[in-house]
Amino acid sequence: MCTTNTFSPERDFVEKQKDSVKDYSEHQNCMLAGRYQFTVNGKPCVCNENMRLLDYLRDVLRLTSVKEGCGTGACGTCTVLVDGKKAKACVFRLDKIQGRHVTTVEGIPEEEMKVYTYCFGEAGAVQCGFCIPGMVISSKALLDMNKNPTREQVKQALIGNICRCTGYVRIENAILMAAEYFREGKQIPSQPEKAEITRAFRRVDVEEKVRGTGIYVDDIVLPGMVYAKALRAPSPRAFIRKIHADRAKSHPDCLAVYTAADVPVNYCGHIVPDWDVMIAEGCETRYIGDAIALVVSEKREKLDEILNLIQVDYEERKPVCSPVEGLAEDAPKIHKDGNLLKHVVLHRGDPDAVIANSRYKVTCHYSVPFTDHAFMEPECAVALPTKDGGVKMYTASQSVYDEKREISRMLNIPAEKVRVESCLVGGGFGGKEDMSVQHHAALCAWLLKRPVKVRFSRAESVKYHVKRHAMEMDFTTACDENGMLTAMKAVLYSDTGAYASLGGPVLQRACTHAAGPYKYQDVAIDGYAVYTNNVPAGAFRGFGVTQSCFATENNINLLADMVGISPWEMRYKNAVEPGDVLPNGQIVTPDCALKQTLEAVREVYESEPYAGIACAMKNSGIGVGNPDIGRCNILIENGKLHIQTSAACIGQGMATVCTQIAGEVTGIPADRMIHERPNTEITPNSGTTTASRQTLFTGEATRRCARKVKEDLDKGLTLENLEGRLYTAEYSGKTDPMGCDKQYPVSHIAYGYATQVAVLDKKGQVKKIVAAHDVGTVINIQSAKGQIEGGAVMGMGYALTEDFPVRGGYPKLDYAHLGLIRAPKAPEVEAILITSPQVLEEAFGAKGVGEISSVPTAPAIAHAYYRLDGKNRTKLPLEGTFYRPE
Repeated sequence: MCTTNTFSPERDFVEKQKDSVKDYSEHQNCMLAGRYQFTVNGKPCVCNENMRLLDYLRDVLRLTSVKEGCGTGACGTCTVLVDGKKAKACVFRLDKIQGRHVTTVEGIPEEEMKVYTYCFGEAGAVQCGFCIPGMVISSKALLDMNKNPTREQVKQALIGNICRCTGYVRIENAILMAAEYFREGKQIPSQPEKAEITRAFRRVDVEEKVRGTGIYVDDIVLPGMVYAKALRAPSPRAFIRKIHADRAKSHPDCLAVYTAADVPVNYCGHIVPDWDVMIAEGCETRYIGDAIALVVSEKREKLDEILNLIQVDYEERKPVCSPVEGLAEDAPKIHKDGNLLKHVVLHRGDPDAVIANSRYKVTCHYSVPFTDHAFMEPECAVALPTKDGGVKMYTASQSVYDEKREISRMLNIPAEKVRVESCLVGGGFGGKEDMSVQHHAALCAWLLKRPVKVRFSRAESVKYHVKRHAMEMDFTTACDENGMLTAMKAVLYSDTGAYASLGGPVLQRACTHAAGPYKYQDVAIDGYAVYTNNVPAGAFRGFGVTQSCFATENNINLLADMVGISPWEMRYKNAVEPGDVLPNGQIVTPDCALKQTLEAVREVYESEPYAGIACAMKNSGIGVGNPDIGRCNILIENGKLHIQTSAACIGQGMATVCTQIAGEVTGIPADRMIHERPNTEITPNSGTTTASRQTLFTGEATRRCARKVKEDLDKGLTLENLEGRLYTAEYSGKTDPMGCDKQYPVSHIAYGYATQVAVLDKKGQVKKIVAAHDVGTVINIQSAKGQIEGGAVMGMGYALTEDFPVRGGYPKLDYAHLGLIRAPKAPEVEAILITSPQVLEEAFGAKGVGEISSVPTAPAIAHAYYRLDGKNRTKLPLEGTFYRPE
């Protein structure tokens, strides 16, 4: 199989750390008189300190398959076996395992691990991979007792393990497959050598993610490494008079205390550089996550103790808590230019006149909440100083080049002195586009001249990192007597929180998609992104379309009732086809297959009394006139193709997509290809993993690059003849800016289209979601379906259970109460892949599916409840349901 790379300058040391996972015999020779004695993976262990079992396994034994996802026993990433039974290593201390036997993934017999690795790979159960070792442990606990479980028993076995990527369907399939292999003594078949598109193909990173040998940032330990943590704002809006750090500096374990005065350029920001690295004396905090000071210590466990010694003199001020408050004439300015980040206008035709003359019209107000990404891997970064006065970073983000740019700006050093290398990324969903810990790690390493690790606890991640935008929306939609849509108007108020993050582009997408994928032209859409003292909001799967789709699809259902036709027929009549014009003015391209998605779900919708339906479209690519380039290099080295691109894989399988595209073009077998992880020293800048763009943009760049290799191979040259040759290629998408004077502007290179149906039982439980998605050409079947299944379950959470209430600028929920869907509540998801007879040329016709998979789910579920009880629900999460009783 194709493999992925490991690390470079510090590779040897990191690999030695991983080797210690396999052999910790030296540790066994500790004093046998240790206070706590137990076995781990069959080997005796002793320890005098009553530490957490998780810390012992990771820090002492370096068994890094055991992950810290939450620290409170809620997520399951630290699941181990204790005397053969599941246990959470983050809540057990060593006094509770005295004389007991602990098993981690590293201790599972090799013949069993071969089965788990094959089945999880074959089923497509692996995406970001952070949860997978814990899932394997829960699988083993079940299958050791019952080798013929039902799906319901598998679901119950996973109740303590959260997966945010897959929707559980494929993990359940993998466990049932493994049970069959164990039960029947089946042999593991050989893996196919060909890496081609439009087929089932095992992900290239399956092995390391199932076995727990893949390196995430928090697995890295470097010589002389120290730890840093930030003191956060005393309140959402406070004037900082004085920071007293003398007592903290005098602590015996304190290496340094840094404040804003130590930062060369004290701001960062993904698009708008408005986010303070630290709040200086004489300045005002903007939300509770603002950093006031950074402390550094060799002892991670002493950081809070040192932080508590810092005294801050401040004046608390009344926070701005909503867009309405932020736009008030007398509102305090959160930023110097005021509280309006962005006003987006999309006006076409004369909607007021058309609405006035339309037979039917409906107006509703919609409210949608902040929600947390809840990716399984909390934010973490490691930085170390370099000899040229720069820094080397190990991170887990959605673009190593974005980090390079922001960190070099903050340190005021040339960009070439910042080198960023990505580890495995344990999920993102848009939430790892901003600076969170990377800039603080870089600053401390640069100032102290030592390696520094900064890691958010789950509590810090929940309280301080960006969220999905909460929005308040007023939508008016009109149609004629036959149900043909005529016009719509919308006003959207988006709470972007304390800083811009991606607030402007998110609002743009919410507005450009607000009318839906329907053929009517008279629209007036105004959007306002407003600064508040709430937690910043940023990119989140769906990128604003999730919010506006909920409103417009609900209005269409109400209009269908007025007209007296079914909501399916209403949509089918109005659905765009190739050559039609979208409400944003773009001509629909020949690859559009929206009507085919409607046809695919018609039977299930019409046969179920409590089925709800919704359509959606979602752009692939940044678009609206912005530069948008995918790049790929291919290096021939040691007789293998090294595929080099900085496109971040956050679980969606980008490494596998590039491998399959390169294999399709060249015919080279998978075991002669290596996909390099993003690294600013090696891989070209392929832009941010956002806007469902990488499969299309970097996929096309990979195709072009592989064609150059193929041309040389067709000349009779071999890989050995081509040793050392570097091939390069890029693909740039050309689009038009919003507000341009073109009659038919090209807002985006491509759109995906989808129709989803949610089916309830009589009690109001979601029993099935059928998701038909126009994905263009399918590159990898398991990955495409897995993205849809995971997105649908995430959309179900948005509809029914997930919320992130913020009151007075203070978040009011912890991780365990975010409302994340667990396996027993996850319904069956049937993913239907639709491909138009005519596809785009780029990337063999592939279009992104990662974001749109979550977009229509909430309105489909809201419609299902409307059919169940007749209540029109206009607020998320839906109230008065099986999941949230009134």
